[in-house]
Parts: sequence; C-alpha cells; structure tokens
Amino acid sequence: MDLDVFVSAHRAEWDRLDALLRRRRRLTGPEVDELVALYQRTATHLSLIRSSAPDPQLTGRLSQLVARARGAVTGTRRASWRDVTRFLTHGFPAAVYRSRHWWVPTALLSALVAALLGWWIGTHPDVQATIAAPSELRELTRPGGEYESYYSSNPAASFAAQVWTNNAQAAAICLVLGIFLGLPVIWILLLNMLNLGIGFGLMTSAGRLDTFLGLVLPHGLLELTAVFVAAGTGLRLGWTLIDPGPRTRRTALAEEGRAALGMAIGLALVLFVAGAIEGFVTPSGLPTWARITIGVAAELAFLTYVYVLGGRAARTGETGDIDAAERSATVPTAA
Repeated sequence: MDLDVFVSAHRAEWDRLDALLRRRRRLTGPEVDELVALYQRTATHLSLIRSSAPDPQLTGRLSQLVARARGAVTGTRRASWRDVTRFLTHGFPAAVYRSRHWWVPTALLSALVAALLGWWIGTHPDVQATIAAPSELRELTRPGGEYESYYSSNPAASFAAQVWTNNAQAAAICLVLGIFLGLPVIWILLLNMLNLGIGFGLMTSAGRLDTFLGLVLPHGLLELTAVFVAAGTGLRLGWTLIDPGPRTRRTALAEEGRAALGMAIGLALVLFVAGAIEGFVTPSGLPTWARITIGVAAELAFLTYVYVLGGRAARTGETGDIDAAERSATVPTAA
C-alpha cells in the first residue's frame, strides 16, 4: 500500500467525520446516516493501515476518530443489573460449557495423578519418611490431629474468606498465565495434586481414609472443579497462541482472553460458595454423610448449571465474549 496515496484519497472523509462529530448534537437525519457510513469506512481504513502500512501518528489519529465515532453511534452504555443477570445465566455458563473439552480431561487426568501419588505415598513408608519424621506424621494423622484441626484453626468466617482468596488467586493465575503456552498452569495443577495426594496417602496409611474423605469431599468437589475449569481454560488460551484456527492470532487471543476474564469473575463466585462450605460445613458437627451430601449437591448444582444453562446459551451462539457492538472493528479474514 502507498500510504501517501491512501491518505490523499481518504483524508476528506476523515475530516468530514471529524466535523460531524464536533456538532453531533445538531445533526440532521441525512447527516446522521452520513456519520454512520463514514464511521464504518474509517474503521475499515484503520484496520487496513494497521495490517498493511502501520504508521504510529496516522494510526493514533484514526484510532481516536473511530473511538469517538463509535461512542456517537452506539451511545454511552452503563452496566446494569440486567447485564449481571445475563452474564450469570448466559455468558459465564456458556464460556464454561465451551471449554468442557479442555477442563473435563484436565480434571480426570489430575484426579488420576493425585490418586497414583496417594497410592505411592500410602504404600511406601520410605517415601513417607522423606515427608516428615514418624512422630510428626502421627501428630498429623491422629484423631484430632493437625490434619483435622486445620479446618477449625480459625473462626469460620475468617477461614472461609482466607480460603476463598487463596483459591480465587490460584484460579486467576491459571487463567492469566495460560498465555505462556499453558506451562505455568501445568505446574500449578501438579502442586495442587501433590498436596492432595500427600493427604490421601498419609491418611490412608493411618487407616483414616473415611475421615479424609469426610473432610475433603464437602468443599473439595466444587473447589477442585473450579480450579480444573480455570486450568483447562488457561490451557485452551495457551493453545490458541499455537493454533488460532481461521481467526488471526491477535483476534483469537483477544476473544479467548476476554472470555477468560469473564470466567475469572464467575469462578470467583463459585469459589466463594466452596469457601463458605469449607469454612462452615467441613468443620461442623454434622455427620459425615450429611457433609458429603452437601458437597455432592453443590457439585451437581454447578454441573447442571453449566450443562443446561450453559449448553443452551452456547447453542444460540453465546461465547462468553463481550457483545459485538462493544468490540473493536476488524476486517473479515478468509478461512
């Protein structure tokens, strides 16, 4: 592209758009139609310049012009409770549903790794000796020991808030760092499964598997599912960098990144529920079967929410991304 020729050919249109924007509150009907047409053409010009002949000064001017025109055409939009409701009933569950081919295998493989680690630790006393001294292991696994007292070590509300903060941070890190080809996500998953496997192995070797399940399952089902969703989405984001499909790499990363950001907010709400269960239900005096039932019910409710509401929304084209009207203008690309 000859940039000088392109600018000479379209400068009058840009100047006209700028003039219309300066007096947009006093435009006639035909002038409004002209503003919309000029906005669409200028957005196309901006995309062409960015891809073919990037010029910082010209790109900056046209970016400001297109942003002003988009504001004039679409109007100022404020978030409302309707947006929150739509996010919770359409955007978030659809995004989780669309990522199911990533987070479901991640969950199954991670659970298998944790089980194998637990079996290895539980059946090999020499491995247990590398974790802690025998007296420390007995103190950890005995009735009323450190493993059990951990869940009642602080007031329930404070403990729930602490757990929620830690888990929300871990989920956000998985979502954000997925861009680095998913490698940090794999490391975070491995650490989580190692911690789970150590607890499983030590409590099993002490003959207290029932106590372990009664302490972990009430909150762990929902909590780990949220972590697996975050990890699977992070891995998907990393794979998008390698294979963006028919979209340009920039467009694919922008779309998947915006959806991942929305999922971080949604998963924070899910982890808030898991944290509340861990803070108030896990250490409670309820029978083990009642505590596990609450955890299973919470897990089934989340899966139903994702597969029913999310599946329905995904089939209508919902992706979890922001509305098309709020995205930057792009030039169509061939598959």
